[in-house]
Amino acid sequence: MRVEGMEDRPFIPTEYVVRLARTPWECAGYHALRREVFCTEQHVFADDDRDATDAVAIPIIAACCMAGMPDRIVGAVRIHEAEPGIWRGSRLAVHADHRKLGRIGAELIRMAVSTAHGLGATRFMAQVQEQNVPFFRRLHWKSLGAITLHGLPHHDMQADLSRYPAHRQDQTWLLRPQPRQYSRQQLRNRQVA
Repeated sequence: MRVEGMEDRPFIPTEYVVRLARTPWECAGYHALRREVFCTEQHVFADDDRDATDAVAIPIIAACCMAGMPDRIVGAVRIHEAEPGIWRGSRLAVHADHRKLGRIGAELIRMAVSTAHGLGATRFMAQVQEQNVPFFRRLHWKSLGAITLHGLPHHDMQADLSRYPAHRQDQTWLLRPQPRQYSRQQLRNRQVA
């Protein structure tokens, strides 16, 4: 049903929560998003991207919120301690409909590295697809060299831990900037000016 004078546009959330996945629906959404991005969209894996790391990894999700409550998983990453003090992040994924915001991936990375730092990481590493290297560099990561992983060009990269303060928070919030709302009088005044 269309309401006269109302725009027909999709719902765009204004609030996201980034947190350690802790409920069954969050974990299910986390795995479903990874499958969608790495299997269906990118064809990196055939049917499922799960591996042995999932048994020891800490899953982190980004969820868009409706009325302040998490509603849909739109971002995912996992972290694990590969060896004492050396932590790794992997399987960073953001749903295609939410990539334009641009901050979800950065906030997932911040949460991942700061969480690992709070758990004792002295180094934090990731194997990053080549097209994402400039994004990671802007977030204070350096490339340790090019590698091939799953038949695709990647870079082994390391985060600058001094840029990611250690914390033990289980969640953070991300607010989407909203266009400024003007009253009718303000709009008239702007048109006159």
